[in-house]
Amino acid sequence: MRKKFRKFISSFDNKGIMALDLVEPGTDNAQDHGRGDRVNKHLPPEVESRMLYNDIVGIAWPSFVELTLTQLASMVDMMMVGGLGPWAITAVGLTTQPKFLMMTMFMAMNVGATALVARYKGANDRERANTILNQAMLLTFVLSVISSVVGYIYSEPMIRFMGAADADALWGGTVYLKIQMAGFVPMALTSTITATLRGVGNSKTAMRYNLVANLVNVILNYLLIHGHFGFPEMGIVGASLATAIGQFVAFILGLIVILRGDQYLHLQIKKGFKPHWDHLKSIFNIGIPSMIEQLVMRAGMITYAKTVASLGTLSFAIHNVAMNIQAMSFMSGQAFAVSATSLTGQSLGKKRPDMAQAYGSRTRRVGMVVSIFLGLIFFFFGEGIVSLYSDDLQVIEQGAKILKLVAFIQPFQSSQFILAGALRGAGDTRATAIVTFLTVLLLRPALAILMINHLHWGVMGAWVAMVIDQMVRSTLIIIRYSSGKWKSIKV
Repeated sequence: MRKKFRKFISSFDNKGIMALDLVEPGTDNAQDHGRGDRVNKHLPPEVESRMLYNDIVGIAWPSFVELTLTQLASMVDMMMVGGLGPWAITAVGLTTQPKFLMMTMFMAMNVGATALVARYKGANDRERANTILNQAMLLTFVLSVISSVVGYIYSEPMIRFMGAADADALWGGTVYLKIQMAGFVPMALTSTITATLRGVGNSKTAMRYNLVANLVNVILNYLLIHGHFGFPEMGIVGASLATAIGQFVAFILGLIVILRGDQYLHLQIKKGFKPHWDHLKSIFNIGIPSMIEQLVMRAGMITYAKTVASLGTLSFAIHNVAMNIQAMSFMSGQAFAVSATSLTGQSLGKKRPDMAQAYGSRTRRVGMVVSIFLGLIFFFFGEGIVSLYSDDLQVIEQGAKILKLVAFIQPFQSSQFILAGALRGAGDTRATAIVTFLTVLLLRPALAILMINHLHWGVMGAWVAMVIDQMVRSTLIIIRYSSGKWKSIKV
């Protein structure tokens, strides 16, 4: 058994970036830094377009599998909880924004860690990359402990603030969130391990340990929510416990990987965790704008969610089912954004902005194809997908209509994720923060309030507001990326 476990752990590998390995550093062949794909014509002759696509897909597919399986576990969680009634779906939905709010600080710092590790990998400076890993883990530990304590203490007020419409939803949401906060630190540290591994292009590792974690989560969901094979029937408490235990398993496996020493990234416990202020400052320089972006996004999303919650338990349940399904469509965009972030950062670390541009444009093309395919699925099979969550006819009918809107925004959503990922890989987090402020904090909530409270369009009005937000946000991100200013940012 021990041999099999060691063999499984040793399978976590990092194959490197072939196209970048072929080019010389510091020889930017691009003559025009701000005009889209024209720079691709200036790539060195030894680099073929096929190699770039291989690099993109090589990083994206493990991320896509990982993110998809994680979201599938969340969907199964919601489906199993849905068997308890609409109140349970609402209860879990009410915890989403408070949990993300607690995650804001360390997730933002992870953006800085990813960008810096990618730069140092491109510059072939392994020592500094590992120092960033060490400092990022220290920072995440401190921030997640604070978030965990605050989140646990204020679980009920946060759920109440989110607009719990009845006593069952308030109780269920509070209990669910408290358990999540109790297991918060391992989940946070796992996210930092994942972020730094993605920075060096090693997305397969995160895929594997999250695959195991999600499997544990789904099995425990089955055992604990309704009580099978002699396990106690714990309902919504069991669902939250299953998630927390799965996240802890992912942390243990991820920690083993970075402690082994046979990867590019190696966490050396013996060196201690004394703060290195120069490196922390570099993380903060990229992470703080990202934190502002995340806080702005959370504030906007909370206002948006509260507006929808005011429609009542049934409407909010429909909304949460649609949000849960839409989150699945995020997976392709986020997976290709991982490629864009890693490859942009490594290219700039190698002082090859022309390669960064080439990777960015090709990543967007591949992502666009996948997004159109997903859009067709949501458009034509929406009713069947929604029926997996609930047998309530109103939920199914309204949810299917919303999924047609989700189908429409897929191409816009994909471009936004991918190009924003490229900007973050370059360290251009201020631009994405400004775009988020204008759209998620100002535009989306304002439109939702207008369409729900004044035009009386109900839950559909909330989703029309989201469609407009996605289109505007995508346009602004494309404008910023096309300017080429991200190529000259120092980190």
